[in-house]
Amino acid sequence: MAPGPTKGAAKVVKGHGYEFGGPLGAFAISFGLPILCYLPVFFCNEISGCPVPSTLTPSTLSIEKLKQEIGWPSDGILGLGSWDVSLKVLGYYLLSLVLYKVLPGEEVEGTQLVTGGRLKYKMNTWSSTMFTLGICLAGTIAQGADFPIWTFIYDNYLQILTANIIISYALATFVYVRSFSVKPGNSEKRELAAGGHTGNMLYDWFIGRELNPQVTIPLIGEIDIKSFCELRPGLLGWMLINFASMARQYRTYGYITDSIALITSFQALYVLDSYWMESAILTTMDITTDGFGLMLSFGDIAWVPFIYSVQVRYLSMYPLSLGLLGTTGVLLVLGTGYYIFRGANNEKNRFRTNPNDPRVAHLKYLETKSGSKLIISGWWGTARHINYLGDWIMAWAYCLPTGIAGFLVQRSTLTPAPGQADSIVYGGPGNYTQVVPGTAKGWGMIFTYFYIVYFGVLLVHREMRDEEKCIRKYGEDWKKYCQIVRYRIIPGIY
Repeated sequence: MAPGPTKGAAKVVKGHGYEFGGPLGAFAISFGLPILCYLPVFFCNEISGCPVPSTLTPSTLSIEKLKQEIGWPSDGILGLGSWDVSLKVLGYYLLSLVLYKVLPGEEVEGTQLVTGGRLKYKMNTWSSTMFTLGICLAGTIAQGADFPIWTFIYDNYLQILTANIIISYALATFVYVRSFSVKPGNSEKRELAAGGHTGNMLYDWFIGRELNPQVTIPLIGEIDIKSFCELRPGLLGWMLINFASMARQYRTYGYITDSIALITSFQALYVLDSYWMESAILTTMDITTDGFGLMLSFGDIAWVPFIYSVQVRYLSMYPLSLGLLGTTGVLLVLGTGYYIFRGANNEKNRFRTNPNDPRVAHLKYLETKSGSKLIISGWWGTARHINYLGDWIMAWAYCLPTGIAGFLVQRSTLTPAPGQADSIVYGGPGNYTQVVPGTAKGWGMIFTYFYIVYFGVLLVHREMRDEEKCIRKYGEDWKKYCQIVRYRIIPGIY
């Protein structure tokens, strides 16, 4: 039986019980996902292959051999992190905060809070990102692929991942402890998330107890922690990791392949699009409904940049050329997904902010007893979460350029003899390295296509959470809406 809200919660914010499998699920996710983040780093690498050879022939597997193949740090688990790298990562966060403070931005109000009023947000992620990317562009023009930011990110990838995981845990703990200072009717418009004050410490820490935690930092001012983490360090970090991987491919092979350029461009477009449409985030479930706990802190600054960049990192080690036909096919997949995703989200955001906008004024809607309007025509008349379909189609364009993934690394002091047509040789006299598909071909897809499977499960689960939230909010009106808009994500299928 799901517990009710704890005493002291703002009385108008009602709890709704457990999600994600309750405390047991929260424990598994909180301490299982970091392990998943490390797996591609160790088991898909430039030392021995992707996946590492011992996993292909378990009979030869031994702990010592596996440590050599995965590049396990010589000083053990302590080698996963670095004080120097961690300080530089914190410097990256500080830069983002300073840019938020000093660069001009538009002030936008969020949606109506359950406890009354609206929070105000400063929107300047686009200009902050352009400033940062401008510095990187200037450095790349001056120093090429050897620009220190690119070499630092690639060479210290493991330690950067560890630093971000630790930061995500620290943030989740900080906001959880601070959430107990939320008082009903407070003037700061602080409130608890409906699903975040169950009374179970582990679950509330994971799911997020406070809805929109804000903090005042000396010389910086007030920062909304959730919106900051949703858009700034993780998404920009995702792009920077991709650029560093491209630079690594160029340093190693002397060229940039169409496959790595495509995925990097696609993902950069996705991130920059979210920055350009920054205010649209204020109507998303993450901002309006979910509390800020480990689920969002880890997802925003550890999971997204390091799991979503696996394909580009793979291609930096094994360059693959698609050719004109392959490139065209991938572009068609991406274009289709983006058209659905952006068209649907723009339509929803415009309707919510100004239903009299000429671009959405023609839409039909069902008015609920609560006064809300549910769109029943246009994009949202085809499926209740049609934007998720576009998002998932785009996910295919991020993975398809890796082809039938998998490679083995072979080293020799002599020039390798001609092998398979798709083998690649780099290095110089006395130190040659040959990258060949070999028996690893196809097995690397476990890593490079993981995103499609994970993202599909994520979207279906999110859609189920959306449905539960809407049933609680609209009751019988939601049932009427579902009779009109019958499909959940894929029109005619699901």
